[in-house]
Amino acid sequence: MDRFFGTLGRALNTLCAPPVALRSPSQVLAEYEPVTQENLNDAERSHSAALMRINHVGEICAQALYEGHALSTADPELRNFFIQASREEADHLAWTKARIDQLGGRTSMLNPLWYGGAFAIGYLSGRFGDRTSLGFMRETERQVEAHLDSHLDKLPEGDVISRQILLAMKEDEAAHAESAARRGANELPKAVHWAMQASAKLMTKTAYHL
Repeated sequence: MDRFFGTLGRALNTLCAPPVALRSPSQVLAEYEPVTQENLNDAERSHSAALMRINHVGEICAQALYEGHALSTADPELRNFFIQASREEADHLAWTKARIDQLGGRTSMLNPLWYGGAFAIGYLSGRFGDRTSLGFMRETERQVEAHLDSHLDKLPEGDVISRQILLAMKEDEAAHAESAARRGANELPKAVHWAMQASAKLMTKTAYHL
């Protein structure tokens, strides 16, 4: 019961509370090339905000997936691993939210739906075993890396700040995938890869507008 209420509390915190990062966006940007003065027109700002909204949704889904994995496992050490991974994704949630606000955009109106769906996938996949949960984590991070690469190509040339945030996120996602692999992640069936890609494509198209 304590695990359930802990999971519920973290879900409400993700969906309702302002995201708090362990590393601030300014700290992250300082790790990369100096930020130049932005020169974005209204259309470019709107496009960048929509792309960052998609990335914000992706981080909500990642947190929910890992919370589902954490609830499904009987291994306390692995549970803590998934919860820690979820907390690290909270940095990305805060960075993308801050950038959306800077651009004058908004977060997705469907965030509770995204969270619920990803949590269900995380929990149900965990019922097939811990190595399957780790396999989902590794594949999720692989696909997020590819997705971030595509957004780096789609961002307006002048949007240096968003670009630097995505580069920092990409670095973290690679580390999560590597951690899952080291813990014995199963390779998922091709059909699961395709289903995850199809779901991600639906999410990105919807979140761009909603």
